[in-house]
Amino acid sequence: QDVLCLGLNFYDHQKEISKLGSEYRSERGNAVYFSKRANFIIGPDEYIDGHFDFVEKLDYEVELAVVIKKDAYKVKKEDAFDYVLGYSVFNDITARDVQLAHTQYHFGKSLDSFCAMGPWIVTADELPFEPELEISCFVNGERRQHSNTNLMIFGIAEVIEELSRGMMLKAGSIISMGTPGGVAIGMNPPKFLRSGDEVVCEIEKIGVLRNIVK
Repeated sequence: QDVLCLGLNFYDHQKEISKLGSEYRSERGNAVYFSKRANFIIGPDEYIDGHFDFVEKLDYEVELAVVIKKDAYKVKKEDAFDYVLGYSVFNDITARDVQLAHTQYHFGKSLDSFCAMGPWIVTADELPFEPELEISCFVNGERRQHSNTNLMIFGIAEVIEELSRGMMLKAGSIISMGTPGGVAIGMNPPKFLRSGDEVVCEIEKIGVLRNIVK
């Protein structure tokens, strides 16, 4: 099914990459959506292919993934929970140089293995709606990202309502809710991923997603 993602859904992430150009301006009135390829999702302990033959600026993005339980069309916010199967940990891996060269999201975020998810799905009835969870990413043991899902600009119910206005969200579809600040490109100097790096994404009460870059 679909893998639908939000861009710039934390203010600190907006701020850190606003320097990349006007298309990344720090204030937006509407959510930013893009898609990734569902057929190339990798799981825990699988390798991230860095595509280093043409990628130089490989980045990580820890995110909360929402899995849709049943077909959702024209869903109201107050009913959104009924359409949520559960939650998982998501790493929206990105080739920043490819993303910027093409001035759009899809290609630089959709190379093979650039969508990591796991280690399992925690069912929606195990957590309050909407969940307020600590979210972190570590590279080689160094904590790069740390935030809470309660700081998302657009919440889960709001996103399900908006997307389902004119798009059927099929059962099994994934919505990834965006990443907080601390990505590699936002650092000074940037700390892009290299072959052999260990990337660990963690969301409390959900689990740990570990992958190695090759």
